[in-house]
Amino acid sequence: MSQAPSEPRFPFVSVRAPAARAAELCDALFEVGATGIEERDHDTHPAEVEPGAVCLVASFAAPEEATDALPELRAWAPELAWERGDVVGDAWRDKYKEHFAPFALTATVTVVPPWVEYAPSRPEEQRLELDPGRAFGTGLHATTSLCASYLEARRAALAGQPVLDVGTGSGILALVALLLGASRATGIDVDPEALEVARENAARNAVGRGLALAPTPLADVAERFAFVVANIEARTLVALAPALAARLAPGGELLLSGVLAAERDEVAAAFERAGLALVTTRARGDGGDAWTMLVFEHPA
Repeated sequence: MSQAPSEPRFPFVSVRAPAARAAELCDALFEVGATGIEERDHDTHPAEVEPGAVCLVASFAAPEEATDALPELRAWAPELAWERGDVVGDAWRDKYKEHFAPFALTATVTVVPPWVEYAPSRPEEQRLELDPGRAFGTGLHATTSLCASYLEARRAALAGQPVLDVGTGSGILALVALLLGASRATGIDVDPEALEVARENAARNAVGRGLALAPTPLADVAERFAFVVANIEARTLVALAPALAARLAPGGELLLSGVLAAERDEVAAAFERAGLALVTTRARGDGGDAWTMLVFEHPA
């Protein structure tokens, strides 16, 4: 008699730390061989992660790679509680669906998972059907909702204008821009799986023709846009400052998110050196661990 195949095992290493250390910890995990990292915080997992903290769950291609990485990580940051584990079976891939329910992303846009029945309750309410899959961008995170709310506040200026979404993930911000009246949106991302998720979400919302998606590097994007959105961690934003500024049309607005309050001045200085003017900031949370969105303008 043949033996039933064993369930697949997915090895991981996890660590909890202050949110301000997320970027350096991700770098360390990738250096020891992580193939992907899920970042959990109080906004996305309020029952699991306390305010101001982050839980990073790094996946590895093979169990021995995760096991070999653990002593290196513990030697590098012995003050942190590094843990090694395995997820058994494929059910974890859809685990997020248990906690992903319809919610108001902005005053008029409601995010609705495709597996949930939902009817808008207000005349002005717009439904955005979204399945983030394994791409970043449910809308629950403060960095995403800050951008979406600002786009809604600028709805009149956004109408009929093209939008560039850098690091589009699930496509949520590009889709919000289209719902709010943008003429078209371009989403770029280095992750091919994220682009596939974004394509599926565009099709769900019948805006496939209005959203162009590609793995094009930012430096190779030729067009200039009235609105550019980049919801990426601060160190990457600083490195991309000249390229992002070059993609903004005269008089256009650049929205930067993924920035902690403690990182705000460094990010602002990088974009001011690139020739942009800081016009406003918005924040969620308190102290240096508050998430901050910065809006810059290209001199007309």
